[in-house]
Amino acid sequence: MHRLFHNDDLGKLILRVTVGILILFHGIHKILNPGSLDFISKQLTSIGLPQGLAYGVYAGEVIAPLMIIFGVFSRFGGLLIFGNMVFALVLAHRSQLFTLTATGGWALELQGFYLFSGLAVFFLGSGRTAIRPD
Repeated sequence: MHRLFHNDDLGKLILRVTVGILILFHGIHKILNPGSLDFISKQLTSIGLPQGLAYGVYAGEVIAPLMIIFGVFSRFGGLLIFGNMVFALVLAHRSQLFTLTATGGWALELQGFYLFSGLAVFFLGSGRTAIRPD
C-alpha cells in the first residue's frame, strides 16, 4: 500500500511538466510580442552587459521548458531556467527581493517558484518518463 503512493518518476514528471508549461507561456508571450525584448535589452545595457544577451530569454523560456517537458537533457534545461531567473531577478526585480505583498506573501513568489523549480529539475533529473532519461 505504501509503495502505491511512492513514485519518484511520476513526481519528477509532474514537476517537469508543471514548471515547463508555466514558464513556456512567458516565452510564447515574448515570441508573439518581440518588443518585450526592448525592456530586457535596456536593463542589460544599464548594468554594462551587451543587449544581445536579451535573446537568451528564448533559451530560458522556450527551449529549456521544452527540454524539460519532453525530458531531453532535462538537467541542462533546469539549469537554463535557473540562470534565466537569476537574470530576471537582477535585471527587473532586485528592488522587490525583500518585499512582501499586502497579504504577507513574498513579492517574488512566482519568480522564486521558477528559480527553485529549475534548480530542482537540475538536481533531480528527468526520471524514467522522458524521451532521454538522465
